[in-house]
Amino acid sequence: MDDPSAPPKLTYAVGDIHGRLDLLEKALALIARHARGRGARMVFLGDYIDRGPASRAVVERLMDLQKAGAAVCLKGNHEDLMVGALTEPSEAAYARWRACGADATLRSYGVGEGDGPMTVVPRDHVRWLAGLPLTTADDHRIYVHAGLAPNTAFRDQSEAVCLWIREPFLRAGPKDFDVHVVHGHTPLWAGKPDPAEPELLAQRTNLDTGAFATGRLSIGVFDPAQSGGPIEVLTAVGETAAHSRSAVAGPRAPRGESDLRRAAP
Repeated sequence: MDDPSAPPKLTYAVGDIHGRLDLLEKALALIARHARGRGARMVFLGDYIDRGPASRAVVERLMDLQKAGAAVCLKGNHEDLMVGALTEPSEAAYARWRACGADATLRSYGVGEGDGPMTVVPRDHVRWLAGLPLTTADDHRIYVHAGLAPNTAFRDQSEAVCLWIREPFLRAGPKDFDVHVVHGHTPLWAGKPDPAEPELLAQRTNLDTGAFATGRLSIGVFDPAQSGGPIEVLTAVGETAAHSRSAVAGPRAPRGESDLRRAAP
């Protein structure tokens, strides 16, 4: 039973992992040391798979953390791509996922030439990925993978926006949102030229630091009693890996997503 006189748990929001189990384990150790005596609520911001070498192990680690009640895991666009590729009878869906870094994920599951992924990827993994929530919140913040449409009520935010939005959200100002938004999804854009550094603004905190390439996984520390951005940012540091600039920037949203076009301010 929680001690009612104890200070509230800090929230630790973890940026995009992309198959880097080494960085995830370092992040968990950093959180445990930092939260000692106060407790921790962990929120993972999506994109657990693709590009990095250990997607399966990352998924299994997060499934265990969530099952133990230690974490909230949000859905990212890469999880959505994987679920679509493995559950829709569509070559196009599978090709799109492959174009966004899926080969590393398939290798981590032991999928070889000629294997059907659904015969190799455990069904409980697919069900878990499919059922991940899009958002979570506290009194002062909303946590989401990609972002929110500016000047739009929370109830009217679509799944496509939560998973894919970039420019309309990134270019919006403090007056365009009612609460602070904590997100990942965009390690590199015109307003964030260094993918290895988080983006800390009045209206939002971007914790995607391109961990799969930069070897830097960012963890924002939020005090539930305070509004706004993090009180501190922790960084799990590991080896860098060579990737193209386009891979670091990430895939574009699917064509025809009218919700994203309407999101423009």
